[in-house]
Amino acid sequence: MMKIIGVIPARYKSSRFEGKPLADINGKPMIYWVYSQCKKVEDFDAVYVATDDHKIFDTCKALNMDVIMTSPTHPTGTDRIGEVAKKIPADLYVNIQGDEPLIEPETIRQAILPFYENPDLKVSNLMTRIENPVDVVNFTVPKVIVNKNNTGIYLTRSTAPYPKGKIEYNYYKQVCVYGMKPDALEFFCDYGKKYGKARIEAIEDIEILRFIENGYKVQYVEVNSETIAVDTKNDLKRVNEYVIKNNIQI
Repeated sequence: MMKIIGVIPARYKSSRFEGKPLADINGKPMIYWVYSQCKKVEDFDAVYVATDDHKIFDTCKALNMDVIMTSPTHPTGTDRIGEVAKKIPADLYVNIQGDEPLIEPETIRQAILPFYENPDLKVSNLMTRIENPVDVVNFTVPKVIVNKNNTGIYLTRSTAPYPKGKIEYNYYKQVCVYGMKPDALEFFCDYGKKYGKARIEAIEDIEILRFIENGYKVQYVEVNSETIAVDTKNDLKRVNEYVIKNNIQI
């Protein structure tokens, strides 16, 4: 059986929303909501928050969450997971973004299932159909383009592919849950140390493009997820309104 570790990267400083992991959602910090959802995934042998900030570290400890202090110099959350991997060996690492507090446990699990079916797979990611037309043109929402086998071809913050021939097209957005085998994770981190971000990764500022640009097969799984990624304070307001309206408890 595979040893599977869930890791939630969490940094305090953010260009769009400083202190985001500690943002209040109905009385609890956002990072606690994400961690609680991850703990419901039975496939995980353990779940850790990986942070570089003492405020986040202390908050996690106070709420009995497993947390690891990591270097403040990591350029991406995946690099932060790479440091965790050096401390905690596993057969599969799952990166769960700390800004999707309503992520469903079954959704997270969908990033794990392809590795049971294909032992040679190195990287997985999730996508969900865009229901809100605003998200199609929202640059904070990465759009996913796949081939007929749901292998990732490209991700972009632009509206793509462009519907030149007809407008009946379903757009998909990335759900930020990645599954990575240790060697793929090591590649990602080593590449960054040697070269920095890959060319298109740097332009779009989407981490998963580093794998695609370098020839990795990234297996996408379509999920029906109602999760709301919190990139701005307006997003946080939407999440709080949704939680209160639907009386969601953790």
